[in-house]
Amino acid sequence: MRLPCIASLFIAALAVACGLRATAGAQPATAVVSPERIAEAETVADQFVAGDYASVEERFDSTMRAVLPVGRLTQVRESLTPGVGAFRERMGTRAERYGQYDVVYVTLRFEKMTIDLKLVFDLRGQVAGLFLQPSQSGAAASYAPPAYARADAFRERDVTVGMGEWATPGTLTLPVGDGPFPAAVLVHGSGPNDRDETIGPNKPFRDLAWGLASRGIAVLRYEKRTRQYAPRFTRAMLATLTAKEETVDDALAAVALLRRKEGIDPTRIYVLGHSLGGLLAPRIGFADPRIGGLIIMAGTTRPLEDVILAQVTYIVGLDGTVSSAEQASLDRLATQVARVKDPALSAATPAADLPLGIPASYWLDLRGYRPAEVARGLKQPMLILQGGRDYQVTTADFEGWRSALASRSNAHLKLYPDLNHLFIAGEGTSTPAEYQTAGHVAEEVVADIAAWIAGSARR
Repeated sequence: MRLPCIASLFIAALAVACGLRATAGAQPATAVVSPERIAEAETVADQFVAGDYASVEERFDSTMRAVLPVGRLTQVRESLTPGVGAFRERMGTRAERYGQYDVVYVTLRFEKMTIDLKLVFDLRGQVAGLFLQPSQSGAAASYAPPAYARADAFRERDVTVGMGEWATPGTLTLPVGDGPFPAAVLVHGSGPNDRDETIGPNKPFRDLAWGLASRGIAVLRYEKRTRQYAPRFTRAMLATLTAKEETVDDALAAVALLRRKEGIDPTRIYVLGHSLGGLLAPRIGFADPRIGGLIIMAGTTRPLEDVILAQVTYIVGLDGTVSSAEQASLDRLATQVARVKDPALSAATPAADLPLGIPASYWLDLRGYRPAEVARGLKQPMLILQGGRDYQVTTADFEGWRSALASRSNAHLKLYPDLNHLFIAGEGTSTPAEYQTAGHVAEEVVADIAAWIAGSARR
């Protein structure tokens, strides 16, 4: 998980945001990072995987020292271990400069997963940001369009979602022709996702955009605010962050933008939420009743804190054993989950005492929110999709939607037995490492969404 500290339903607790400042989307990359800086990053990476947290902390700036003292660094490393396994080797680096910051990605291969340790250095050579994320090495080069995307069937335009200080760049994918076309807004999962919802070599939102546009449906996708404006998310801002600022506001702004666009049918604009976006889709639909319908892909109906604990428990048990250290980490997480549920939880509760360092404001915002119950009270048609091999948002969540929407004639649900959380086909037990294998959103999913949108005009 990357900045801000919100649990990623893509990769459970494996990619933990460790810093408060980043540079993604802040400025275009310029200049060349010096070999000396790259060597420093490699040293920090070696110290981190070796457990020499005191030496890592010595390289931090004052803000990082406050956010990530040695004890917190230790907790981050312990939470990482169950999912990635033992460290194997440092594989390489890549670097870029953004304004006054040098950003170095050190690729680390673990037993179960390869990750990038992203280090942000300021002008003084101090570490101003430290992030763990699924490895992106070669991701752009390895992506190839799915066979169902027809390049001659659509065109793409740059757009801006929202206005003012949070205006965010996006891409509108338009079918060839005059329209007006039905349209879908893609709402990301948690964490600072890009517009393609990139994870490893996979870009599920690009698959959806190109696949749906090939079938006559316009699609708007955009950079997530917490990625585009990561440097603005200071410690104080993170302490008051809620799902509204992270996700809901920009989704509503994207819908409003489409209503103003020539060639778009303003009465047939749909919100497609994946993972956290699916969890929040009913809230978005409630906020704007004119939205034409909701498409929920792998949206949880259980409380988020329970989902996190279940994810980590699943990952820890993948090798068939639970070590004493792993059990201690699970026990610590269970205690943090209990604090979320405690009626005494308040905005003053330290984030360090809560799951994955997610601030109390976020948990309080979600307290009492039951997405399936909210969905039941909405009038918009809904399409609920679930992968049968998804260990992060499971069939238990799917049954939650089914139960709540059983009386709704305009709610359609479908389970795909062979698909994982990214709606990519696979076999056997699903693991975090699977997301590092290139694939595409299954064509059946794209076809089903397109058919449902086409049929919504007759409902």
